[in-house]
Amino acid sequence: MKIHFLPDEVTIEAEPGEPLLDVAKRAGVVIPTGCLMGSCHACEVEIDEDNFICACISAVPPGKTEMTINIYSDPTW
Repeated sequence: MKIHFLPDEVTIEAEPGEPLLDVAKRAGVVIPTGCLMGSCHACEVEIDEDNFICACISAVPPGKTEMTINIYSDPTW
């Protein structure tokens, strides 16, 4: 699957089940993290417009050929 990271405009290939933080790291993209358990939402990203997930507890989903992940910075973190 192709994963396209915004706003960095980086695209990388990833396998279903691969942790999103690992994919981002391989791509040279930084996703901010906090608790690494999904509670603090510091790693919250937008996928495919209007769907928000915590990247620290999420993996590449099966059954898709591409996905867009929009990383934005929360000034409170």
